[in-house]
Amino acid sequence: MSELYDTLQRHVAGGSMPGAVGLVARGDDVEVAAVGCVDTEGTAPMARDSVFRIASITKPVTAAAVLMLVEEGRFGLDSRVEEWLPELAKPTVVRTPSSPVDDVVPAVRPITVEDLLSSRPGWGFPSDFSLPAVQALFEVQKDSRAPQEYPDPDTWLAALARVPLLYQPGEAWLYATSSDLQGILVARASGRSLPEFLAERVFEPLGMTDTGFEVPAAKRHRFTSYYRAGTSGALELADTPDGDWSRVPAFPSGGGGLVSTADDWLAFARMLLNGGTAGGHRVLSPTSVSRMTTNHLTAGQRELGALFLEGQGWGYGAQVDVTPADPWNVPGRYGWVGGTGTTAHLIPPTGTVAVLLTQVAMPNPAPTPVMRDFWRCVAGA
Repeated sequence: MSELYDTLQRHVAGGSMPGAVGLVARGDDVEVAAVGCVDTEGTAPMARDSVFRIASITKPVTAAAVLMLVEEGRFGLDSRVEEWLPELAKPTVVRTPSSPVDDVVPAVRPITVEDLLSSRPGWGFPSDFSLPAVQALFEVQKDSRAPQEYPDPDTWLAALARVPLLYQPGEAWLYATSSDLQGILVARASGRSLPEFLAERVFEPLGMTDTGFEVPAAKRHRFTSYYRAGTSGALELADTPDGDWSRVPAFPSGGGGLVSTADDWLAFARMLLNGGTAGGHRVLSPTSVSRMTTNHLTAGQRELGALFLEGQGWGYGAQVDVTPADPWNVPGRYGWVGGTGTTAHLIPPTGTVAVLLTQVAMPNPAPTPVMRDFWRCVAGA
């Protein structure tokens, strides 16, 4: 067996997860290791085309959709989002990050499309979850790993507008909220639902036949069960193939609502590596791809998000490595992790794509041991 297979098999044998699919593509050379089973009962072996809840590796796909609308001239990067999201027209900001939620000042400028893309609108999660405005945000920003818990987008957005910003627009990188706002922006500006827009403009052109916000009944035999580690460390069932993803939720989360396969995410990554084209079809311009995969954060903004970024940067929808802190951190490497136990990256300097899909929730923002071992294997370290 290969080093990739052995790496994943060690974790399956150790009981930390029922199974996994790892994919590493270097140009046309693609290695895939499908290890273990789709559930703890062992009802079916894991397969290359097993379907997973991919959580936050949804974010780059949503960012790409926003950039398509920028290219069409629906709005510019410097456009005020209040034209399409009028609920956000007059945000307030807590006087200091630690201030009570009723100690606020007006925002010094409007929130722009670029603020959303770079995750700097003022809403989102910093490294310190105890701040009053962050606690208020937790009441609104639901867990995309449980999509049916969200209300409809209009209700959600109205509730978010009542939460003060933690920082002024553009000041700080904050996690999560921006991508859900991007999804609503795409729907309102295009006049289509987010599932419809992505299906027509991204999934169909790229041949991503197993990606979407629900799993049809005909495909559920390939859909993995999803688990969380209980207090004793034993895996506890969190969702079944006939559960939350058996229907499109009221709020299709641009931040983490998709299901997909390793090969489907590979198709998306190859489009980015090819400067926005796939099979002769242009999905994005080279300029948009460059902006997606370039770091937009200052050193101070990276430090503020250290819990999530571990010193690296952020492009649009995903992390961009800027320092070789670990063997797998190659400057220019672009991608992210998902709270359901997924990771996906592309490495433009080498043309490499690396996708790891598991079905066990991350207990916190830190990448799990299997993620780090997978990245180490990809790096040959």
